[in-house]
Amino acid sequence: SSLNLLCALQQVARRTITSSARRERNRVPEKQKLFQEDNGLPVHLKGGATDALLYRATMGLTVFGTGYVLYELWKASFPQKKD
Repeated sequence: SSLNLLCALQQVARRTITSSARRERNRVPEKQKLFQEDNGLPVHLKGGATDALLYRATMGLTVFGTGYVLYELWKASFPQKKD
């Protein structure tokens, strides 16, 4: 009974996964053409505005994080004297 239910659920899940995969069209050739295009952009920015935004956010967080670590190291190097 519970084994039959499990088998039925697996069968439904398998059908759903394969049918949804068939409905989606293959965009790999489009992406290959986009990324192989010789337009002078580095590969990490060829995806457009989203890539540029993610790149800038990553660089901003990196610079901020580096600055914060240096600040904390400076603070730890010169502890405050207690009276």
